[in-house]
Amino acid sequence: MPAIEQKKVVKKAWRQESTRRSLAEVFASIQVPKNGKFWKTLLAFSGPGLIVAVGYMDPGNWATDIAGGSQFGYTLLSVIFFSNIFAIVLQYLALKLGIVVERDLAQSCHDHYSPAVSFTLWILCEVAIAACDLAEVIGSAIALNLLFHIPLTWGVLITSLDVLVILFFQYKGFRIIESIVASMIFVITASFIFEIIASHPAVLPMLSGLIPKAQIVTNPSMLYIAIGILGATVMPHNLYLHSSIVQTRNYPRNIEGKKMAIKYAAIDSTTALMAAFFINAAILIVAAATFHTSGHQDVADIGSAYKLLSPLLGTTLASTFFAIALLASGQNSTLTGTLAGQIVMEGFLNISLKPWLRRLITRLIAIVPAFIVTLIYGEKGTMNLLVLSQVILSMQLSFAVIPLVLFTNNKNKMGEFANKRSLKILVWIITFAVLGLNIYLLLDMIF
Repeated sequence: MPAIEQKKVVKKAWRQESTRRSLAEVFASIQVPKNGKFWKTLLAFSGPGLIVAVGYMDPGNWATDIAGGSQFGYTLLSVIFFSNIFAIVLQYLALKLGIVVERDLAQSCHDHYSPAVSFTLWILCEVAIAACDLAEVIGSAIALNLLFHIPLTWGVLITSLDVLVILFFQYKGFRIIESIVASMIFVITASFIFEIIASHPAVLPMLSGLIPKAQIVTNPSMLYIAIGILGATVMPHNLYLHSSIVQTRNYPRNIEGKKMAIKYAAIDSTTALMAAFFINAAILIVAAATFHTSGHQDVADIGSAYKLLSPLLGTTLASTFFAIALLASGQNSTLTGTLAGQIVMEGFLNISLKPWLRRLITRLIAIVPAFIVTLIYGEKGTMNLLVLSQVILSMQLSFAVIPLVLFTNNKNKMGEFANKRSLKILVWIITFAVLGLNIYLLLDMIF
């Protein structure tokens, strides 16, 4: 066979789609009412947005938001706001890809790119998931230490046992997982409503913080925290996760059915991400109102924040609610991390791995560095590692965003659902903004 024809055969082979469904055990497992009323249909589609939103309020967000609020007051609120807008747009693309093509983002990369490129993207995504998992491990360990005085090193080890808990719920149905996530989000939200009321933030400076300032880019310390916030807010593995879990709904797999699914999934996603924005903003606002204004600008870690909240706000409940919310946040993120890890590995490599084994591998990758740093450097070292993990996430973001944008812009892949001109312009602006900020930070760190 001539060399040119051989290359064509190989190219065709790597683009051939497998018949494996994304999260096959729960694919189309949740019924959507036929010709149901708006609220009833919306309820059927509600859930995936909350699972995705969890990734936007994990312990990594806490570290960057506390550091940003205590050091720079309300200035970085604009970064949280615009990061959330980026997240809403990108998650919309992810859910649209999953619904229209019925392939998650990892599977689409496997179908579209050569084995070498697909394998590289998988490795980069695994690095991002490990960084995220690292934040969950450390955050949960800190919460256990604050609430029950369990040493950080033991707390890090205890978090590995959640594999058994997740494994138990994984076989009870997808709605069970969504319900657990929703209840924990309620706990986190209620806790921070209390914190905001107790901290009495200044309204005008807070509103002013939503307007971007030039110093965010010109001040290297502020830029480092800002990119950490971006990495903690827009998480790369959430794009893979969302493109998969929207397929758990049993809607008509035709043009009209997909239009309906996109509409309701977008409402679900946007509403959930606005809740995530409230929680992220609340963490920074509480840090700014409590620490920055009282001269405690050096509070850059969760432990110090916990110790100072009660004396500064005059109520012992402030620290308790703070720690409870942190524990709920860490455990919530564990659930979504499990799903994301399974989706990414199965999608990129076209293999099926037992969930407990996949989780154990991911957990070990996160636990080993967390345990070593905690053992050697203590609490301060774990907090530096927490912020660094979010910067790593931000660095990996472009490698998930660019394929997602290319796929959803592609008319051959998406048909009439391909991004319209205005949306194409918007998503490329977001993509280049993310890429530009990361390159700027990388050059600044090198030179």
